[in-house]
Amino acid sequence: MTLVELIGRADERTLAASAVACLDRCLPLLEYVEGAERIGLDTDEALKPLWVAVEGGDAWLGRLRRVAAVVERVAGAAPGELAGFAIRMAAAVPTTYDGPALRAWAEDCSAAVLEVHLRLDAVAPDGHEARVKAYRNGDTDGISPLTAGELRRQCQLLDMLSEDSGGGLNHALQLSNEGKRVLRAAASRRARSSG
Repeated sequence: MTLVELIGRADERTLAASAVACLDRCLPLLEYVEGAERIGLDTDEALKPLWVAVEGGDAWLGRLRRVAAVVERVAGAAPGELAGFAIRMAAAVPTTYDGPALRAWAEDCSAAVLEVHLRLDAVAPDGHEARVKAYRNGDTDGISPLTAGELRRQCQLLDMLSEDSGGGLNHALQLSNEGKRVLRAAASRRARSSG
């Protein structure tokens, strides 16, 4: 199935977890924002409690919104193009725990992370939105290696999260952590080359 189809068939828990995973993978981008350390956000641990227990509901969403509010505060530190994607995802956390709102957020987070990878892969900025749309719909012609890895991870994550077995979430967490390490390394290389 394409990424769009997987998100389209996902239940509320899967949508919530996949969107949190996307946001979590992008938190290392905040490490390159001057002054962001004063915000007091642990980019490795901030979302871990929400990953470990994706119980859903308004109480869970309230905990997520508190973390998202901290992420949004980085916006005052002139975050630049890449960290801005993490802030955008945090700002879009739904106010209610329901299918349509979670699906819209999951769709936006999915597209945002793919665009981050395109930018880290130094793909020319013209047509990023069209490329991301095509990739999410299964047309991967000319996809760059870094972006292909993220697309594959997103599809695998959705598959794992939709499983009824208790191990699905643990495997998804491991896969997302792998994606986070890849993104952090790519962002570090970019910072060194531009510095």
